[in-house]
Amino acid sequence: MLALKLAQALERRHIHYGWVIAALTFLTILTSSAMLGLPGILLQPLSEEFGWSTDQISGALALRFVLYGLMGPFVAILISRYGLRRTMRAAMMMMALGMILAVFMRSFWQLVLLWGILLGIATSLAALVLGTIVTNRWFESHRGVVIGVLTSSIATGQLLFLPIGAWLVEAYGWRSALYPLFGLALFVGLLVNSLVRDQPEDLGLRPYGSMADTPLPPPSLAKMSFMTPLRVLYAVRADRTFWILSGTFFVCGLSTSGLIQTHFISLCGDFGLSPIPAASVLSMMGLFDLVGTVLSGWLADRYDNRKLLFWYYGLRGLSLFWLPHSEFTFYGLSLFAMFYGMDWIATVPPTVRLATNAFGKEHAGILIGWIFAIHQLGAGLAAYAAGLSRTMMLTYTPAIYAAGITCLLAALAVLWIRTPGASAPPRAPARVVAEKTA
Repeated sequence: MLALKLAQALERRHIHYGWVIAALTFLTILTSSAMLGLPGILLQPLSEEFGWSTDQISGALALRFVLYGLMGPFVAILISRYGLRRTMRAAMMMMALGMILAVFMRSFWQLVLLWGILLGIATSLAALVLGTIVTNRWFESHRGVVIGVLTSSIATGQLLFLPIGAWLVEAYGWRSALYPLFGLALFVGLLVNSLVRDQPEDLGLRPYGSMADTPLPPPSLAKMSFMTPLRVLYAVRADRTFWILSGTFFVCGLSTSGLIQTHFISLCGDFGLSPIPAASVLSMMGLFDLVGTVLSGWLADRYDNRKLLFWYYGLRGLSLFWLPHSEFTFYGLSLFAMFYGMDWIATVPPTVRLATNAFGKEHAGILIGWIFAIHQLGAGLAAYAAGLSRTMMLTYTPAIYAAGITCLLAALAVLWIRTPGASAPPRAPARVVAEKTA
């Protein structure tokens, strides 16, 4: 068995196999995120070839965001039933299928089916819930840093591929941009199939940082049904922390994936900036996001996560207010890319830490799934509403200002969370969840 031999070889060098799992999870989420980001450079080419309006295409992409989120709570159950390897492998195969079939797309219903439904479901299997479960299963220490690295791939994958995709679209047409992602999905799927294992015990290991005399948690997730996410949601229905985290994450999705990721290249085109330099600005955001999210994970292990979220949402809101006044020059957009990119996904590690500390590790995957589902509802709303604003008012500016205002409101809302910091023990809702789902 290749995984076992590699784990033994790494152990002799005092390297835990959890880092291999983390690296493969990073690649899986990065590939998934690249799939989500690609349609952002195809709005104008699809509209020109097929005559679809911006709000039509945005509506199909909004469906992708909604499914991407709503599947989240149930992904934890799928992983508990079928394991990490099967779930990640299925995600890669479905993404590859969605890319290659889109080459032959001719009708709008095919766009909805392939990039609205299929891509929405496939990418949900390789998203924040996957990263949370991998972190909690394979790591006892350094969880903030690990979840920071894994979630940084969400934006990094979406943004780093865009300059290459934009160049391929300009040089060879929009279909040429699909082939590299098709090949990447197949390659990552093969790596996952060969090297991923569901939990450390499968290789005779303990989670990284776990003491030898520390008892391992019982595999309670294996007993959960597909009704469990609904029961867990019902158990926290009146909890202030859950709804504040959900509401602020709604704003996070609205102000990132739905608005900037989907419409930034089209927005720059309105100001005379061609797709390649516009995609390069997005790529710059991805690089800053990689640094910002890893740093956020490090900070989340050490400081009050509420205060971190206050600054993240506040600075994001101010950067959005700046965007319409940047005049879309190199200097103006670079300044926006730096401030906005640093906290693109930096909100994830503090949000995950607050939810895990408030409700306990056992149900963290499911509750993060619900919070992420609401994040994607915000993304779907912004993807459609910004496209509608562009169609009806011939400008994105109202949507940008609205997103900036909601970010400032979210910055204030996080201060109402009761949990005092990252080191707080689980509160009563963790016990309520266990009782309700027993």
